[in-house]
Amino acid sequence: MSKKKRQQRRDVAPAPKKQKIAFMARPFEGLPGEEDLVAMMQIIPAATAKVRLSQEHGGQEVQIVSLLPDLAQALRRADGEVLVALQTTVHSGDASRDVAAALLAALELEPGTGLAPNGLPDPGPRLQDVLDLGQAPEVRVHETFDFWVDPSRLGDQETQRALEETKEELAPTVPVPGVEHAYWCRMNGKEFVRWVRGEDEDAFFNAFARVHAARESDLEEGARFIGAFRACGLAIPVWELNPGTEAEELTAPMQAMAKRLEAALAQTGPLDADARRAKAGIISRQVNL
Repeated sequence: MSKKKRQQRRDVAPAPKKQKIAFMARPFEGLPGEEDLVAMMQIIPAATAKVRLSQEHGGQEVQIVSLLPDLAQALRRADGEVLVALQTTVHSGDASRDVAAALLAALELEPGTGLAPNGLPDPGPRLQDVLDLGQAPEVRVHETFDFWVDPSRLGDQETQRALEETKEELAPTVPVPGVEHAYWCRMNGKEFVRWVRGEDEDAFFNAFARVHAARESDLEEGARFIGAFRACGLAIPVWELNPGTEAEELTAPMQAMAKRLEAALAQTGPLDADARRAKAGIISRQVNL
């Protein structure tokens, strides 16, 4: 390489280094409805949550949703409604920042257009900074992806046919009546219930270890605890249910379980030997369900 070319290469300014977003183990902490946002991101195939932006960001209502077509980050429907997805391929380490960046970008979209994944966002405002924290999200679980469509088109036969086709791909999922953040589902011919807990995950696992050591971790006879997993800093225990169990049949046994957990959470002393073994077993068999 000539001396002149070497000098030209040295004169080219290096590209600015992209700033990294700090990892947040519990990204939605501090948001009303944290547990349901985690459920929408992790276990509910089709759901919407209506939220309101802070006055600083316009004060309008938008919808946070589970999933959008082609894993889009956001879209503005033909009727102008803004939808922002939780289940995407963008994972910076702070889900709250990822969703907030997509939301702010979606406000500039033209009706009928979507926001495709385009790399990781830069550090910036999070959902905690752009939403009205005085309004809890109105979460609705759907049987189909009807929320993708402008309501004026829902009566169209072709639209209905397309929605019915996608419905066949969704695992039926229903909230358990009277039990917050608990969701019944049917997969592969079996019924399960998954319960997003709001406690610090270590506090939950300590409490549940006490319940499990006391042989009280099954919801009822035949409805057995099969494990738990962690998501966005929260614990999600899972039970396999008696064949044919429906969501409304779970209210009483899950409310009884809530009382057992409440009593266990109130215990502040160290775990005894049985509870320590139970906790080790629970953590070692985390499920992916």
